[in-house]
Amino acid sequence: MQLIQTSLKDVFIVEPKVFGDERGFFLESYNEADFKAMGLPTRFVQDNQSGSRKGVLRGLHYQLKQSQGKLVRALRGEIFDVAVDLRQDSAQFGQWFGAVLNTENRRSLWIPAGFGHGFLTMSDFAEVAYKATDFYAPAHERSILWNDPAIGIDWPLDGEPTLSAKDKIGLRLVDAETYPTSPLL
Repeated sequence: MQLIQTSLKDVFIVEPKVFGDERGFFLESYNEADFKAMGLPTRFVQDNQSGSRKGVLRGLHYQLKQSQGKLVRALRGEIFDVAVDLRQDSAQFGQWFGAVLNTENRRSLWIPAGFGHGFLTMSDFAEVAYKATDFYAPAHERSILWNDPAIGIDWPLDGEPTLSAKDKIGLRLVDAETYPTSPLL
């Protein structure tokens, strides 16, 4: 596996080695020894998977307590995956990074605890899987408005996205509860 630094200090693209032949392909999407050697967390407690049609935007989600680090990848289709630094003690507070994840590049995005996460489905349909370092805790979940101008995410949109009721009422960053310090994993 190769670790690629992004514009956000603690967010990384994880690029697997893909072995292909006339039968298809094989890759390791997670390897504890490799993650440990790269300085990434090795303990994940929950695997999640979602399916979304084109134009669905999920996020920007985070949990104040039981903060989750996430290793995100597209199993089918294509998404624009986004991380936003929500750690008040970070020099990059409020900054974002986005990457295209799809079945062709087979990349994953590592988003540590202390970041908001969201994605936009760019293909007709996409299945997304992610590993989480802590359990889902609905009482601690928060949502920041996907189009908050203070963050300024450049979503690759054609028209308005399809949002959940929860995401329609996300807060602006200035009004949201964020992390005073970086959460520990």
